[in-house]
Amino acid sequence: MGYTAAVAGASGYAGGELLRILNGHPDIDIGTVTAGGSAGSALGQHQPHLTPLADRVIAETTARNLAQHDIVFLALPQGQSAALAEELDGDTLVVDCGADFRLSNPQEWETYYGTPHAGTWPYGLPELPGARAQLGDTRRIAVPGCHVTAVTLALFPGLAEGILEPEDIVAVGVTGTSGAGKSPKPHLLGSETMGSAAPYGVGGTHRHNPEIRQNLTTAAGQPVSLSFTPVLAPMPRGILATCTARFRPEATPSQLRSAYQRHYSDESFVHLLPEGTWPATAMTVGANTAAVQVTVDTSAERAVAVAALDNLTKGTAGAAVQSANLALGLPETTGLPAVGVAP
Repeated sequence: MGYTAAVAGASGYAGGELLRILNGHPDIDIGTVTAGGSAGSALGQHQPHLTPLADRVIAETTARNLAQHDIVFLALPQGQSAALAEELDGDTLVVDCGADFRLSNPQEWETYYGTPHAGTWPYGLPELPGARAQLGDTRRIAVPGCHVTAVTLALFPGLAEGILEPEDIVAVGVTGTSGAGKSPKPHLLGSETMGSAAPYGVGGTHRHNPEIRQNLTTAAGQPVSLSFTPVLAPMPRGILATCTARFRPEATPSQLRSAYQRHYSDESFVHLLPEGTWPATAMTVGANTAAVQVTVDTSAERAVAVAALDNLTKGTAGAAVQSANLALGLPETTGLPAVGVAP
């Protein structure tokens, strides 16, 4: 049985990546594509790499245009998904790539986003324990933030098995400029970013902070203390999350690695690298994969866990399709690229 999918936000980076993946999906046909300011223009003007879809005319993003599809992917700015989702039929699979439904704590949402909390949907990170069961029985999915996915995959096996301490977790996420979206911004001009790396969202102000804490608290079974700093790097796409946490003194480095092997040995898209090999963003470009490595800094009594992924693929659009596959009862890997592009 084939399914039809509408993509809202088709002119943006996340929308373009969704369309790239869906174009090769054997069980999903692309239906209506929508956007805001670019409605009425040809998709090829905004996504010239999508040559098979270049002549598609972009429609206005309304519930009426998105209806009558089996799946609706929302690749919209924060705050725009909730109202649309309310107007869509409950039998339609709605996959939100934005932040509207990720957080379970309304107070955290209001603190970081400044608007009323719209609710919480099943979480689109299948590798988390229990996530696949929830995703297999839902018509609403909230895709994680890209930094969140990287930091969560880097740390959760050690926290889940009680080898890492939940206090004093530090994470630095180096990311490419596509994570900021496609709208013109002076600080993202080539002349500003080339040859320069700069932190942003410093001091716990980045909106992915509460979502990372939410995931790590669930893994640890108790509240975590987190310091997260994102860094903008002069590259178009990719995230490299370097995370450290205190190592329980009674544990051994081999126990730590064994925990990661147990959690990731059967995963199609998360790869624990051989010892001594460290993740790099170039390993994952264009692929729905995450590369992970972990070791112990014995002098500091801390574990060091590193994860690399493509923020547009495993960090957004790939996770959306992976989760949709589960909700539709399809094999989880269907239509998803598992091999990156190099150099």
